[in-house]
Amino acid sequence: NDPRITRVGKFLRKTSLDELPQLWNVVRGEMSLVGPRPSVPSELRHYEPHHMVRLHVVPGVTGPWQVGGRNNVLDFEEVVRMEQEYIRSWSLLKDLMILAKTVPTLLGRGAY
Repeated sequence: NDPRITRVGKFLRKTSLDELPQLWNVVRGEMSLVGPRPSVPSELRHYEPHHMVRLHVVPGVTGPWQVGGRNNVLDFEEVVRMEQEYIRSWSLLKDLMILAKTVPTLLGRGAY
């Protein structure tokens, strides 16, 4: 209920269409389709050593957190655990499965 958010902005966020410009970052090689979400620079000063594993791989537009709980997973430690497991056991098949799960996740729940 933030009065600064327009109806169009609310729709774009709810449907996750606001994420589409990130595909340009994929084309430029700055992001991958699948991987841990990029970190916000202001968050980095709060990182503990075990959080740094997220920074050793290319960030992704979608990843294990998006299809494994998204807004229902509020504990950052749980997000990091999911991403560490993804990094440790990475495979092309796992990426394809995450991509396949992303579309219904976005259509079904969106960002909120």
